[in-house]
Amino acid sequence: MEQFVAVAVAHFLALLIPGVDFFLIARTAMTNGWRAATGACLGIATANGIFIAAAFSGLSLISTPTVLAVIQLAGGAFLLYIGIAFFRSNARFDPEQEAQAVRATWVRNFGLGIASGLLNPKNALFYLSLAAALAGASPLTLAAYGAWMFTIVLVWDVFVAVALGSTRALTRLARIVPWLTKAAGAFLVLFGLAMVVTVSVQLLN
Repeated sequence: MEQFVAVAVAHFLALLIPGVDFFLIARTAMTNGWRAATGACLGIATANGIFIAAAFSGLSLISTPTVLAVIQLAGGAFLLYIGIAFFRSNARFDPEQEAQAVRATWVRNFGLGIASGLLNPKNALFYLSLAAALAGASPLTLAAYGAWMFTIVLVWDVFVAVALGSTRALTRLARIVPWLTKAAGAFLVLFGLAMVVTVSVQLLN
């Protein structure tokens, strides 16, 4: 029980730290509404589930420096693309168009969520470290941990989407949503650029 509490707390604290996934969910919720943003939430949780399954089964998806470098470069390019799109966007959420927005963007947001999760090597490294700490656990115990973490990621992300993408929240944030979107875009561009530059320097040395 003590081990479960320690793992659960460490995992949840990691979720509380704003990162790429958070900004993707926030921007999607504030421009398309929380229902459309659940596509990104499920995509991110699915990507986490893939890393969890791989780490707990003893398979490392970033087993070599070359593979890690490729993932980091692809992740940096993805962040630059998304960040520029966010920064250039002038989209405003219209509650009357929410149903249409959900139908038109849910699948796209799901794809963006999976890409965001899979192209972030920090997710893989985090679950590898947890797997190492649980090396003596039985397969059934690992499966329970994995199911718990997948569920918590999904529930937390949906909570963030609802908190930022509900009609009430959007009404209050209407004037600053464009600025928040551009701020998120700028963060993603800087983060992606730093990732690309760092990996490029490492490869050249």
